[in-house]
Amino acid sequence: MLRHLGAISELAGMRYWSTTHQQWRTLIGSAYALTDSQPGQRREDFTSNKMKEGKVLYFEQVDNLSGKAIYRMHMVEASASRVVFDVENLSTMRYYFIPIFHPGELQSMYFLDRESDKVWRYYSIVRTGKNANGLIAGNESSSVNRAVALYRYLVGIPATQEPPGAR
Repeated sequence: MLRHLGAISELAGMRYWSTTHQQWRTLIGSAYALTDSQPGQRREDFTSNKMKEGKVLYFEQVDNLSGKAIYRMHMVEASASRVVFDVENLSTMRYYFIPIFHPGELQSMYFLDRESDKVWRYYSIVRTGKNANGLIAGNESSSVNRAVALYRYLVGIPATQEPPGAR
């Protein structure tokens, strides 16, 4: 699980069901690990031995709506039976040049608990800052499908497997 989680470059090409377009679309155009919080400082994907409790890691990805952004990933807990991490945007995220999230306004926390050798329980929570742009509000189905896409990636379910999370 840690190796898979650290393979940031494998996020590129992740697909999700777009409720707006009623078709499968690419969610993440490109993604790569960074050496620090500065843009352009690419490095190899994080190996499982880098994904240790307390570590802070950085990555950059290009989302199909909000474009390029830098994120901080904090490994809260990392063991053979439980992985907990949080992710926060460090750069401003924009929709057609309009800021939708300023640094720190998009925060996610993920919990993965091993139930057996092949089964992991997964849950997550997302929080947006009180100053986040209203352009992102009101499309719950899209948010659900984006979350489902990441879940499917983490647990190895084909991204475009029917049915989508929400229509």
